[in-house]
Amino acid sequence: MARGWESKAVEAQQDAAAARPRSGPPVSREDVTRRAEIATLTLARARAEADLQVATAAAHRDMLTRAIADLDRRIALLSR
Repeated sequence: MARGWESKAVEAQQDAAAARPRSGPPVSREDVTRRAEIATLTLARARAEADLQVATAAAHRDMLTRAIADLDRRIALLSR
């Protein structure tokens, strides 16, 4: 069965991307893991910040404030 022009275009794009030389030095597995952890912590911080904006109970606000401070500390440690 013949393929449509859409799949041929996708195949051509994939071939072009594979032929393109990679720019920059190779990234180590540890660096990839560290970047992923920083991204995860940053998302968790954003979620805690959003929760803090709508929290009304003092204990909940305190817990979220402490969680944000801890996330900031962990992000700073990984960003070194």
